[in-house]
Amino acid sequence: MPKDLTESHRRFLQEMMKCGIMDVSKCNSLYKKCCEIHKANYVPDKLDDFVNEINTPLQPMFMHIRCGMSEEDGQQYYALVNLADTEITRMATDYSDNELELFRKAMDFILDSDNGLASSTDILNLADTVQTKKMKKKDAEQVLQRLVQNKWLCEKNGEYSLSTRCIIEMEPYIRNVYQDSVCNICHNVAVQSQMCENPLCGIRMHFPCVARVFRGQPEPHCPACKDFWPHEIPELNISQSQLPAPSQPGPSNEKASRYGRPRR
Repeated sequence: MPKDLTESHRRFLQEMMKCGIMDVSKCNSLYKKCCEIHKANYVPDKLDDFVNEINTPLQPMFMHIRCGMSEEDGQQYYALVNLADTEITRMATDYSDNELELFRKAMDFILDSDNGLASSTDILNLADTVQTKKMKKKDAEQVLQRLVQNKWLCEKNGEYSLSTRCIIEMEPYIRNVYQDSVCNICHNVAVQSQMCENPLCGIRMHFPCVARVFRGQPEPHCPACKDFWPHEIPELNISQSQLPAPSQPGPSNEKASRYGRPRR
C-alpha cells in the first residue's frame, strides 16, 4: 500500500482491491463513507478527483483505477487494473498458462465475432487448439465457470461475452488490435454494438448510446455520415445520468469493412 495515501484513500483502495470492480453508485457511497470515517473533506460530485489522488501514488506499482461503461445498460464502473507489460498479468496468479491461453483465444474469438458473443461450443472447441498444455473439454468447462465467477466473462443462455471488468482491464489491448472497435458517442471500447452500414463510414455505437442518441426519432440517421440507420433501436431502461454525454461525430473511416473489425 503506498505510504503517501491518506487513511480515507487507503480504505477506498482496499475495498477496490477486494471487489475488483464497482459501479459508480457504490463508488460514490464508498467515497463518502471513507471520508466520514476518517473525518476527511468530502465534496459531492468529486469522486474522479478523489480517485486521481489515489492513482498518482499507484503509478510506481503499475496499477490504476480506471473508469469504463457497461455495454448492457450504460452504467459507469470503476475497476482496479494492472498496467504491467502484459494485459493479463493480473490473472497470472489465478490461472495456469493453458487456462490463460484459452482465455486469450476466447477473448479474440468474441472480439472477432460480428455480435460480440461466443457460444459455449465455440469456446470449448478452442480448447483443442491450446498449445501450452493439452486441455480436456471438462477442464475447459470449469475454466469457463471460473472466468464467469471472477467477472472476466458474462454468460447468458449459453452465450459468452466480455464482462465490463474485462473490457476495462483489457482496453489497451483491444484498442491496439481492434482499432475501430470504439464507440463514436462515448469513445469507450465497443464490443457489443451497432455499426453504420455505409462502407465509407462504419462508425460503431453501444446499444445504450444508440438508445440515447436516437431516442424519440422515428427516422434515425447516422450522426457521422447522415445515412439512414437501418438497425432496430433498442429500448433500454436507462437514465440520462447513467450515460456519457454524446460528443461530436468522429471522422469517417474509408477503409472500414462492413463489420468493422479486422480479420486476423
